[in-house]
Amino acid sequence: NGSVFGKDQPIILVLLDITPMMGVLDGVLMELQDCALPLLKDVIATDKEEVAFKDLDVAILVGSMPRRDGMERKDLLKANVKIFKCQGTALEKYAKKSVKVIVVGNPANTNCLTASKSAPSIPKENFSCLTRLDHNRAKAQIALKLGVTSEDVKNVIIWGNHSSTQYPDVNHAKVKLQGKEVGVYEALKDDSWLKGEFITTVQQRGASVIKARKLSSAMSAAKAICDHVRDIWFGTPEGEFVSMG
Repeated sequence: NGSVFGKDQPIILVLLDITPMMGVLDGVLMELQDCALPLLKDVIATDKEEVAFKDLDVAILVGSMPRRDGMERKDLLKANVKIFKCQGTALEKYAKKSVKVIVVGNPANTNCLTASKSAPSIPKENFSCLTRLDHNRAKAQIALKLGVTSEDVKNVIIWGNHSSTQYPDVNHAKVKLQGKEVGVYEALKDDSWLKGEFITTVQQRGASVIKARKLSSAMSAAKAICDHVRDIWFGTPEGEFVSMG
């Protein structure tokens, strides 16, 4: 719908998966075609890296072993290092040197570093990983507490890895109340919640979602990816900052 790259920017979407999953990927391709999206110029489904990574402007690396109930992200490390070495090498070989790379697969920070080191000719600043989901979760918790929309909350910061050790920081966060921006501490007047339950809720939100639905976050992660890519492409609004790894 143009909310990421602009209302007038056609998109060619390239989908990569392993060979045994090509049947499923073809089903995804058919659904995308059936959406009749006005800006989706073409969809290519492939299991070949030389096709998937050729001349990319943006690479969103979501392919990793998913986290299951009771697993920490460090448990995924060994399996995913191999994946992101391969993808980094493919970026180095086939993608534009100006490509913007967003790593989503967990552990995202480590996977991003692995991919970057495997693509030495692509500038390091072109690599980032997703902490926007945690950022959005923090905004949502504050908005729920105050009875406003998430759009009214800004300048939350997520420090650290995308994991249960992250630290959501609201010292610079602001919320719009009755048309006026005020600091979150001033707006909430509940320091104990901000320094306690709020932090643990954000830190453990991913695990809570997995426990409830037996799967990792899906819709919220997709929305966070869109937010992240849009802000890389266009920049953030004046006076607003966001979280990226």
